[in-house]
Amino acid sequence: MKKNTYLFVALLSAGLVACNNEPSFNVEGTVAGAADKMLYLEQTGLEGIVALDSVKLGDGGSFHFSEARPDAPDFYRLRLGNQVINFVVDSTETVKVNADANGFATAYQVEGSENNQKIKELVLLQADLQDKVNKLGRSGLPAGIAQDSLVSLVNAYKNNVKRNYIFAEPNKAYAYFALFQELNGYMIFDPLTNKEDVKCFAAVATSLNNMYPHADRSRNLYNMVIKGMKNTRTPQVQNVDIPVDKIKETSIIDIELKDLKGKIHHLTDLKGKVVLVDFTAYASAVSGARNLALRELYDKYASQGLEIYQISLDADEHFWKTAADNLPWICVRDPQSTYSTYLSLYGVTQLPTAFLVNRNNELTLRIDEKTNMEEAIKKLL
Repeated sequence: MKKNTYLFVALLSAGLVACNNEPSFNVEGTVAGAADKMLYLEQTGLEGIVALDSVKLGDGGSFHFSEARPDAPDFYRLRLGNQVINFVVDSTETVKVNADANGFATAYQVEGSENNQKIKELVLLQADLQDKVNKLGRSGLPAGIAQDSLVSLVNAYKNNVKRNYIFAEPNKAYAYFALFQELNGYMIFDPLTNKEDVKCFAAVATSLNNMYPHADRSRNLYNMVIKGMKNTRTPQVQNVDIPVDKIKETSIIDIELKDLKGKIHHLTDLKGKVVLVDFTAYASAVSGARNLALRELYDKYASQGLEIYQISLDADEHFWKTAADNLPWICVRDPQSTYSTYLSLYGVTQLPTAFLVNRNNELTLRIDEKTNMEEAIKKLL
């Protein structure tokens, strides 16, 4: 009996040690003027708000929460009554928040990451927009004038957020947060029926999927983008009829462009191959040397399942046809050149830019100067 007790204690201790070794994050700080009030830590999940922990604040208002760190950036909030402070947990281990019970949701100070500073900026911008809209509703203006003023306010807000928060750094968690802000309970950015807003979602989806391809948020965002593209039928994809089963299984934004002979090539048709998606301009100074390097990789690995889907952004169609004539891979051209929708959808800000897609049609890697391209290709093959 005693031997079994010792064994149980040993196993329990081992379990506790294992739990303590799990990566965790901490949220700590103070809330002034909130003695005897309950402070809640909650996760903002895809399915809704999940309660994690709570504490009754003392006279000093200090608090500390500790939870398992997520595998990919995830969103949380502190709630005091019906006021909330939103924040993200990314690579940081400790988020410090100091606030006052009055103005808890806006007049707080946060330390720990650039993302959380930017999220606070977005919260304040949204609160200012909401205040202006509320005043407009009480202004007594004729309905038509009020409607025009409302549209003007919202468009100005969206243009500011697009430029400074979404397209500026679509790989950041605050860009994701910006996509889901609301006004009077409705999403400010419409991912399903507004083609310009779909571009915003696509830019973030591409960047998020590059870094966290297996995260639930990555897949969910991609599904929203694909459905939005299907609904809005932008000129580049107006003839694409994506069936429901494809929307569920694909994790890549389709590209539909014509090759040298006018044949349309869909990126999603290459499922089963490892695909190097290369945005380039043949007229650039580096194009010749780059294509020689790609030719070496293609000759070496094409028989094992490598394909190159190269998108020219050259303004001169004749030059593109001449330069691409002898290349053995798929060469297509976007006639919109630097105004290409696909540049926005894939978050491309410079040329050349390349991505790798695995055999399941999932975007897995954005290639940069630090990437060993051959090793990355071999890994996927």
